Amino acid sequence: MLIGIDASRATVAQRTGTEGYSLHIINGLIKHGGEHCFRLYFRDDPPQNLFPQQDNLEIRVIHQARLWTHKGLGPVVRRERPDVFFVPAHVIPWPDVNPVSAVVTAHDLGYLHYPAKHPLSERLYLDWSTRHSARTARRVIAVSNATKQDLVSLNGIPAQKIRVVHSGIDSKLQPIDNPQKLSDLRDKLHIPGPYVLHVGRIQSRKNLTRLVEAFSQIKDLIPDLRLVLAGREVWGGQSVSNRISQLGLEDAVIRIGYVKEDDLPTLYSGAIVYAFPSLYEGFGFPALEAMACGTAVVCSNTSSLPELVGDAALTVAPTDVTALAESMARLIMDEELRGTLIARGFERVKLFTWDSATKATLNVLTEAAST
Repeated sequence: MLIGIDASRATVAQRTGTEGYSLHIINGLIKHGGEHCFRLYFRDDPPQNLFPQQDNLEIRVIHQARLWTHKGLGPVVRRERPDVFFVPAHVIPWPDVNPVSAVVTAHDLGYLHYPAKHPLSERLYLDWSTRHSARTARRVIAVSNATKQDLVSLNGIPAQKIRVVHSGIDSKLQPIDNPQKLSDLRDKLHIPGPYVLHVGRIQSRKNLTRLVEAFSQIKDLIPDLRLVLAGREVWGGQSVSNRISQLGLEDAVIRIGYVKEDDLPTLYSGAIVYAFPSLYEGFGFPALEAMACGTAVVCSNTSSLPELVGDAALTVAPTDVTALAESMARLIMDEELRGTLIARGFERVKLFTWDSATKATLNVLTEAAST
């Protein structure tokens, strides 16, 4: 079977969840799909070592200055006719790729739950592209049951064409217990002592103003406690800076921007608590990543997060600042509770591997090609 894949999102330098998913799932498909052939479509020349060089893999770069997906990728796929076409982190070309069977991954419909947390142009595009892709595809992969439910209830997609395939966690995310390495990273990032951590883009939907407010209630629990926010600021992120200033927390809240992937295991491992009060997540990678690194987690009790963390985290309503503060305080002060959740977290993350995700994805691609 010849599997065509839109690999354009795998080359992004500063990857977030969906771009990381694209890279890992494509690598996994190549690893586990030795009996198949793969044709990867790129907008630009990919780095040489991005994917393994082997006989069943073909790299195709499509040069198209504008509307690459619809004017470049779409016509090529329709002309070349792979047995199935997979879009892991983008949109199916308009109007479709018929007669080729398409499979698309749906990651997140949070823009429908919290429209005001997204700029209008982004929300309109996400709404159109998700509906178009889900309706055009022969099969839709949802990264969580929460996303599947949204596709059915909010987009009217038939449940029988949706397959839930949980994403995996990077095997490089392991506990770092080397004191020197932990100290060196704190020095590098100017973190003077123990810290509560959040990793993710600085945007309204991440609910970080409430996290800052909750932290202000517990910041004196132990000496030199800091809140570390790791991630790029995007639309709506200025409100976080404003709240930090209003509460006089400029010295207590440390903004470190985007963190390189190689530094993430150490950053997670060094945190006393990982806090993830997001209003909505299609698949909350950071909660599982923190668990994989041996850090206790408190997160929202909404969207996909309870589905992912099970009983391995404390969960709270994301709008309840007091409950968030109390949960963080419990984890900071109760070493036994922290140890219990860490142990449960190690077991929980074993359920989320890229090997299992890619094998399930291969099954969906095969199913779509034969229907």
